[in-house]
Parts: sequence; C-alpha cells; structure tokens
Amino acid sequence: MQISGPRTLTSSKNFTLHTLRLNILSIPYDVLMLTHPSILLRIEEAALLLLTIFLYQHLHYSWILFAILFLAPDLFMFGFLMNPRTGAATYNLVHTLWLPIALLFAGYLLHWHSAPAIALIWIAHIAIDRLLGFGLKYPTFFKDTHLQHIP
Repeated sequence: MQISGPRTLTSSKNFTLHTLRLNILSIPYDVLMLTHPSILLRIEEAALLLLTIFLYQHLHYSWILFAILFLAPDLFMFGFLMNPRTGAATYNLVHTLWLPIALLFAGYLLHWHSAPAIALIWIAHIAIDRLLGFGLKYPTFFKDTHLQHIP
C-alpha cells in the first residue's frame, strides 16, 4: 500500500479511504445492531457474566458456594406477595449492581475473604437475569420489566 496525496490510501487495486468510507456507510443499521438496544444490553450482560465467572475461578472460590447462593437474590421476589409496589422495591434493591459492587470493594478494603465471593456470585446472578430478559420490575405487575414485558 502507498499513501498518495494527503487524504487517500491506495493499493494495487486502487482502493481509497473514500471508497472505504462509502462502503461502511452503506452497511444497514440492522447489521451493526446500533438500533437494537436490547441486543446491545444483552451483549454487555454476557460480557459481565463471563468476567465474573472468570474472576470467581481465578480467585479460587468455592463452586459449591456459587451453586448455593446463585439464586438467593430471587428470594426477594416474595415481596410481591404483599403487593406489587413492595415487591418491585425489594426485588429491584437486590437486582441493581450498586450493592454487590459496594460489597466487593468493602470486602477488598476490609480483607474479608467471603465478601468478594458473595459479590461476584451476586453480580453473576444479575447479569444472567438481564441476559435472559428479566430486568428491574415496575410496580404494576411482576412481568413488567425495564427490558421487556415477559409473556
């Protein structure tokens, strides 16, 4: 490849940056997925899930503990037995990332060995919930989430 002129990059096939720019602009948005926020969010959650599992394995935490505690945050859905508003509040409290991240940092700073393990399990739970489409709840009905209405 040779640079010819200030703005074009040429090769043996007369390929220019201008041609490249036109080819990229002709790609439909559907292919780029930039207009599908639900897909982008699920890709992020998949990456978060893989990262937490990798860290959990790398730090040599117990997989038995992982299996026991993985579904523990879902116990807070019992708040829906009282009413939808209480259920949504309790469910959303434990299905946002700020509490497990705070636990992760507190455990690191205070040298509490179990806290990072619990926080990583909690984060993995949230990530897989969102990956599967189970988002934060609205106070109207259990199946109304910020990601979708669950049929």
